[in-house]
Amino acid sequence: MSSSSPRRSSRQASGENIVIEAAWLYYNDGLNQNDIADRLKVSRATVVNYLQEAREAGFVRISLASDAFTGHETAIRLRDMFGLEGAHVLPEGRTLEENALRVTTGAARWLPALLAPGDRLGVAWGKTIHDVAECIEPMVIADMTVLQLIGSMATPYGFSADVCSSYVARKLSARCVNLHVPAILSDKNIASMLRSEALIARQFEDVNNFNKTLFAVGSATPDSHVVSSGVATAAELKFYAARGAIGVVCGRFIDKAGAPIEGPLDGRVMGVSLERMRNPKTGILVSVGPDRVAATA
Repeated sequence: MSSSSPRRSSRQASGENIVIEAAWLYYNDGLNQNDIADRLKVSRATVVNYLQEAREAGFVRISLASDAFTGHETAIRLRDMFGLEGAHVLPEGRTLEENALRVTTGAARWLPALLAPGDRLGVAWGKTIHDVAECIEPMVIADMTVLQLIGSMATPYGFSADVCSSYVARKLSARCVNLHVPAILSDKNIASMLRSEALIARQFEDVNNFNKTLFAVGSATPDSHVVSSGVATAAELKFYAARGAIGVVCGRFIDKAGAPIEGPLDGRVMGVSLERMRNPKTGILVSVGPDRVAATA
């Protein structure tokens, strides 16, 4: 008689055992990857995979001591200049890609320390937020809710808004509330009618009820994702840039003071307002790259 028990097979358990052993040798005993490969009689590449599996399975959790980064001279200057509760600044890498990886990894490691049981975390959209979500170590934060702050678009990048919020929720074992509407509609009257639909209205009421946000500021340059994703056309970007746009937050163009700029997207974007974005208990901004400096400031 066969059994339908969910108990792991001996083969699965054996695979977990060697992953755990590799993690112990590396993180506890301090062996390097070559030494571990010799000990376990596998290749170094296999050891790298074992260590990655250990992190993804939650066997290992890596934390970065916050004080070392919030106490950096630049972090202190940023905090004082903009009246922030805190800022984390990482050492500069050799390339923009390396810097981006460092920032998104650091943000993912620090994010749980900024959250508390019962929080309702509004999550924005974009490659930066998607990469942060992928780097979060799996954990449980009790009674946590993650909310999608802007509707979705069918982009070629794999980081639509619903994917970003779902990733964050899955990593934090949280309830996820997605906004099942497009990020942008062709006509503001159609957008208004859709917002008034009972089902959609309830979703907007739910996603507007957040006390913390995780967001990034996009650029307002011709290669901006806001254009390549279809939220704005090149002509619309040019319109906003001519009126002082230096960045984008949740599909809305902002000037150097962070104020929204009136334009052709007004009423057509399906997401929380910039005014609502300004009023959570905590706003967690993740920023990297010289093209984001002006918008971030």
